[in-house]
Amino acid sequence: MQGQMCWLSRLGTDGEKILHLRTTSYKPWQPYTAFHQYAIPDYRIPGGSKGYATYQKLLTEGWVLVPSQGEIGSEDENLAS
Repeated sequence: MQGQMCWLSRLGTDGEKILHLRTTSYKPWQPYTAFHQYAIPDYRIPGGSKGYATYQKLLTEGWVLVPSQGEIGSEDENLAS
């Protein structure tokens, strides 16, 4: 596995979601800007998603998108039943 990507709110707020990355499943999520070796400049589109250009790049390199925390909980409940 190359790595994992997830759209999470900044600093645990319910605000705008930005791309977060982790290189292994047991490491904590970090904003994409913390990974200078992977991040590329954002598109200059007003209101555009922070990290979308990086997301597109990493997706083509085999990174996996995982559901955000709220979606993971409901997915786990479905697996348990």
